[in-house]
Amino acid sequence: MTSPQPPSKGDKRIMTSLDRSKGGEFSPPLGELEGGYINKMDKNIDITIKVWRQKGPKEKGAFETYPLKGISQGNSFLEMLDILNEQLINEGTEPVYFDHDCREGICGMCSLYINGRPHGPGTAITTCQLHLRKFNDGDTITVEPWRSAGFPIIRDLTVERMAFDKIMQAGGFISVNTGGVPDANTIPIPKEKAEEAMDAATCIGCGACVAACKNGSAMLFVAAKVSQLALLPQGKIEAHRRAKAMVAKMDELGFGNCTNTGACQSVCPKNISVTHIARLNREYLRAKMKE
Repeated sequence: MTSPQPPSKGDKRIMTSLDRSKGGEFSPPLGELEGGYINKMDKNIDITIKVWRQKGPKEKGAFETYPLKGISQGNSFLEMLDILNEQLINEGTEPVYFDHDCREGICGMCSLYINGRPHGPGTAITTCQLHLRKFNDGDTITVEPWRSAGFPIIRDLTVERMAFDKIMQAGGFISVNTGGVPDANTIPIPKEKAEEAMDAATCIGCGACVAACKNGSAMLFVAAKVSQLALLPQGKIEAHRRAKAMVAKMDELGFGNCTNTGACQSVCPKNISVTHIARLNREYLRAKMKE
């Protein structure tokens, strides 16, 4: 993408920074960017939000419908939910519970199932990077939480996300001697291996792969975390124990098995490839053969 040209003298358009997320959309606060400038063609639209409401993990949930009038297409999806909650509070109604943190496509907390797709209709973006210009006037938008045994619902759109942390605790690390910081060039690493490891490390653990999988499998997440270490010399020492431990923990937490449909890769906001699952399978088989 070429850099936008600075505005000429007297140009009233506003230049703003671009979203740097890999393969993602622009994420301006006010409107769509074209060539680095805010697009003033965004319209105000009327939409209907059909959102999942559930008071607790053991309570029965149901969809509730709320109209929103005059919402700018320049708003992000989470800003739209903020506006909805303001409206609900002013009406004396309990606001919708949903997760969010960085709102920059980094933390993976804003994971929502929107119109039957994890993170909504965009490609290679998270929910917080999705803007209402993806929707039209009069649309009904259905919003649900992740549906997985590994991600039980806490309330409304908020789910328990500790499962991925437990998988990482089982083996997603390396053991090193503490002390002085080693020189950066002490261990030579081929450029292609370093880049592939970095691609795997871009996984933000949002859980879209699990939500999209018909089996509720977390294999793409586990594979990315195993790959980023297995490809590097620092991760070789514990490679066999790591693969077995992380897969065992994934199974223990109720995630399903992979049947190679590729749905996980198609919705991943960081474009993590299913080739990492093949590497995980190889690492796991090597570990089992050495038992």
